[in-house]
Amino acid sequence: MICLKRNAIQDLINWKSSEERKPLVLKGARQVGKTWLMKEFGQNYYKSYVYFNFDEEDELKSIFEANKNPQRIIELLSMIAGEKILPGETLLIFDEIQECPEALNSLKYFKEKANGYHVIAAGSLLGTLLAKPKSYPVGMVNLLDIYPLTFDEFLEAVEPALYAYYESIQKEQQIEEIFHNRLLEAYNNYLIIGGMPECVASWVKYKDPAKVSQIQRELIEVYENDFSKHNGKVNSGRILMVFRSITSQLAKPNEKFMYGAVREGGRARDFEEAIEWLVSAGMLNRVCNVSKMEHPLSAFDKLGQFKLFVFDTGLLKHMAGIDNSAILLKADYQFKGPLTENFVLQQLRGQFDVEPRYYSDKNSEIDFVIQYGTEIIPVEAKGGENKSAPSFKKYIADHQPEHALRFSKRGYRKDGYITNLPPYLARKTKELL
Repeated sequence: MICLKRNAIQDLINWKSSEERKPLVLKGARQVGKTWLMKEFGQNYYKSYVYFNFDEEDELKSIFEANKNPQRIIELLSMIAGEKILPGETLLIFDEIQECPEALNSLKYFKEKANGYHVIAAGSLLGTLLAKPKSYPVGMVNLLDIYPLTFDEFLEAVEPALYAYYESIQKEQQIEEIFHNRLLEAYNNYLIIGGMPECVASWVKYKDPAKVSQIQRELIEVYENDFSKHNGKVNSGRILMVFRSITSQLAKPNEKFMYGAVREGGRARDFEEAIEWLVSAGMLNRVCNVSKMEHPLSAFDKLGQFKLFVFDTGLLKHMAGIDNSAILLKADYQFKGPLTENFVLQQLRGQFDVEPRYYSDKNSEIDFVIQYGTEIIPVEAKGGENKSAPSFKKYIADHQPEHALRFSKRGYRKDGYITNLPPYLARKTKELL
């Protein structure tokens, strides 16, 4: 097994030492590495860990169905694990906790009556459960989102020496051409491979794009299978239709999500819940349009207008059927813009307190808008080296913002008000401001 270093380990360490610690729930799409993270953390930062999987061990459920007292639950789990579970020394891991609502609910009692025990839980589609407040202990747990590997994590796994250089890049530093080209090459590889742990591990081991492609195909099958197994209030056929429409939505000139593009005559009420489900499940990233680029951004959300991106750029590339050679040979292809935007968004997520938005009206469009403190930063994401972006330039001329960012394959430099960042620096956006 190839060991991939994950930034989220630091979040887990902070959680462990926090005085405000509550049971921790990891959210994120299936196969983004939640189970591995929990075990890795238990192994390296505790005397021991005990691992329970509600999907594999059906009889576990009876413990939680019959008992509300955490001390009693711990006693019974100790017997099953064959070792004493000690407060602060043993990490208690509940995996696929969505299969046992009582176990999810028991986290509340751990918080209230046995907070000395360190409990961490995860499950796929948990986000869809957590979106229904009745089904989980609101306010009684800490939540942590787990995403696919970001570009920096990917780089560290694939090219440790280049990663060391990347880490050292400071604000306004001149990046030597040799490193710029190598980092761009790594970025192109990331567009193809993406950040799913299994894809990255396969690439590190075999360097075979066909193998990666095969894994991506299987992952998409797993996800589509999850949709059809899902038997809640949301129609699973509609979930599938929305998911499969994403590439054609993004291929349109303005990329705005159109219900009619999912199905002829489709309306918001037909697909709203399916979209909500996919966003909560961590499968899609939604970016809202704002009516004004002013602080606070969320006050200006136009709720009916948004774009949907896929949570992993490699999977989007696979879904769009882009040939690897198009990416590697610097060709201009129809889907280059959306793929670049998907990448930039994936790297920006979680860096700022407020999720990115975008701006558009009849005559202009700004790819992303970031709120940094009270400052509003316009962001342009360009697939190639071409830098014409009339709306972006007009906004800058009119508002003269302190920062304006353009992601493009040109070097890292400041042109007047605009800072050009090569896409491989997207993960460092906040520290380079």
